[in-house]
Amino acid sequence: MSNTVIQQAGEISLTEKAAREIKTIMKENDIPETHGLRLGVKGGGCSGFTYSLGFDKELRDNDAVFEIHGVRLVIDHKSLFYLAGTELDFSDGLNGRGFVFNNPNAARTCGCGDSLGV
Repeated sequence: MSNTVIQQAGEISLTEKAAREIKTIMKENDIPETHGLRLGVKGGGCSGFTYSLGFDKELRDNDAVFEIHGVRLVIDHKSLFYLAGTELDFSDGLNGRGFVFNNPNAARTCGCGDSLGV
């Protein structure tokens, strides 16, 4: 997989609410539309892995690129293995504001929702 752009693929999904929040963050912080939101998984956290989010202007070899609701999501090949089927949502409820990973691959998660185990 070499920098493949996928429209509304089954590998990852993004709610409209999350897309609106990402666009708001980009606008408020003068982040160019050419940047993508990089989603990732790295070792650490209470449950073994932790999610990572950040804006990135560079694509790397073997990145998968998803254009969903006008937002470019970028995921490296290794992280895509753990994130396949995940929905990224945004919550602004009583428990606080933040992005929520609804990951069907997570066999266990911690109370904060920022880490997972498979």
